[in-house]
Amino acid sequence: MSKDIFVAIEQRAGMVQKVSIELLGEARRLAAELNEQVVAVLMGSGVAGLSDMLCHYGADKVLVVDHPVLEHYTTEPYAKAMTHVIHTYDPDIVLFGATSIGRDLAPRVAGRVHTGLTADCTSLAIEEESKLLLMTRPAFGGNIMATIVCKDYRPQMATVRPGVMPLPEKDESRTGEVELVDAGLSMSDMNVEILEINRNEKKSVDITEAKILVSGGRGVGGPEGYQPLRELADVLGGEVSASRVAVDSGWIEKDRQVGQTGKTVRPNLYIACGISGAIQHQAGMEGSEYIVAINLDEGAPMMKLADLGVVGDLSVIVPKLTEAIKAYRAKQAV
Repeated sequence: MSKDIFVAIEQRAGMVQKVSIELLGEARRLAAELNEQVVAVLMGSGVAGLSDMLCHYGADKVLVVDHPVLEHYTTEPYAKAMTHVIHTYDPDIVLFGATSIGRDLAPRVAGRVHTGLTADCTSLAIEEESKLLLMTRPAFGGNIMATIVCKDYRPQMATVRPGVMPLPEKDESRTGEVELVDAGLSMSDMNVEILEINRNEKKSVDITEAKILVSGGRGVGGPEGYQPLRELADVLGGEVSASRVAVDSGWIEKDRQVGQTGKTVRPNLYIACGISGAIQHQAGMEGSEYIVAINLDEGAPMMKLADLGVVGDLSVIVPKLTEAIKAYRAKQAV
């Protein structure tokens, strides 16, 4: 009988990715409702030393598949290893991060174990009576939220967007069982040749990591309207983000998008400039600690969500706010 919640741990160059820690916390919450355990599946080469940390964040057990062929992510060896784990241990639920790796790996594994997969989930829950996993994700371009269940096949599988689940608290007193798994891997499983690995160091912080976001929407008027927002973000030590309409209009890069069809963020401060606040956008930022909205329309949904709403022209207000902050800091430095 299928049991326990498995989390596919994503590590790159020996560094566990944030989304995997978020999923351990979410799995811990779901497992409490099912009275089951949380099992971390750690794949890589020379990665067994990460096991204790995974237990500190919520894993009851860590299955380590350690082999030289797993040193760098490639589809076939990782899919073979994860498929072996599922066939051997028969989990009830398997969660992956909806990253470039998770989106590549999860559907291939689902196909091999003959089960369904719900992609890009923003919410997970356990149905009280059936104990089925309720997997919620945006559909039809983010216009509706669809809740999907997998009644007849196991495991129930989902990829979950980075940033939508809160980070669990680290408990260094937690311990767990660590088991080395032989998945029958060999170097011949590598069906591609890696010629070179280039790691680009991004100059800007990923918006899901930013503590302060200055976000622009239709009201900025065009790509040039983001320059005052960038100046404000620089003064605050934050990053610039955007609503979907700004991205679709080509005013700013896709990786800056907040919302159901973009990224989910939880900054300490979110300044929404010229964003009406459609439900699809709110779903991506409503977990922000403090929200400031600047908009000409005092009845805009974002103004109701905000802790502080400022009615006015953002092209006037944002530069004045930037100068006021600079002046305040200069005065404090004297």
